[in-house]
Amino acid sequence: MASGTETSGSGDIGRTLDLLWDTGRRPSRGPKPGLTLERIVEVAVEVADRDGLGAVSMRRIATELGTGAMSLYRYVPGKGELIDLMLDRVQRPSEDPGDFGDGDWRTALEALGRATLALYRRHTWLLEVNQSRPVLGPSALDGMEKVLARIKPMGLTDPELVSAIVMIDGYVVGAARTQVHGEEAERSSGLTDAQFWQAQEPALVKAMTSGRYPVLASLTEDTFGAGFDHFEFGLQRILDGLEVLVTARGAAGGSAPAGPPSQP
Repeated sequence: MASGTETSGSGDIGRTLDLLWDTGRRPSRGPKPGLTLERIVEVAVEVADRDGLGAVSMRRIATELGTGAMSLYRYVPGKGELIDLMLDRVQRPSEDPGDFGDGDWRTALEALGRATLALYRRHTWLLEVNQSRPVLGPSALDGMEKVLARIKPMGLTDPELVSAIVMIDGYVVGAARTQVHGEEAERSSGLTDAQFWQAQEPALVKAMTSGRYPVLASLTEDTFGAGFDHFEFGLQRILDGLEVLVTARGAAGGSAPAGPPSQP
């Protein structure tokens, strides 16, 4: 899967914001009964989930909806705007308050990490979108609001709170990409993960007994086994690091680090 094949914000940003926030002009009469912007976005997400982001086009979505491509342009200007609508649609937060845990900031960030991984696993096409400059819609802001409300008691500065969320997201994206790429390699090669490593076993055994790699050769047999949860291990270490900072900040009376000196 190629990364960054599409870019958030590549369409008309003003028009996209109108559509996201429902402030734009709606078609006075729909060309097909039941055709709505919500339905168009929903079908686009379904196509991307099933066949990848490359399969999403105005013509393909129109075919799925049983209408002409020109009918869609009455609702959304083009693919660039549609992708931003799709991004906001899949980020729609759950209404269940328990989804972010019912404990402290650590529980909330832990739940955020797991929920974000699940999101990327459900919609693997998200890994194909460059989201470095997202067009922010209600779903994205609703999710951010809920998380910030839960982690505000950390006692960090506002930029640090946002950075904690960015840190979790960056870690999860990397983990999701590794998992998804591994599954794609298995499908494209026809070899299971076990078969792939078994094919390398004779060469690796020879390398380990050569004396050239003493540390690698000393590792236990389960070192690279599937039983170890690398995602959870990494997530907990990130949270451990944040906890050290939160504890230190609390011991200092919750004082935030001083900013740069003011200019005269």
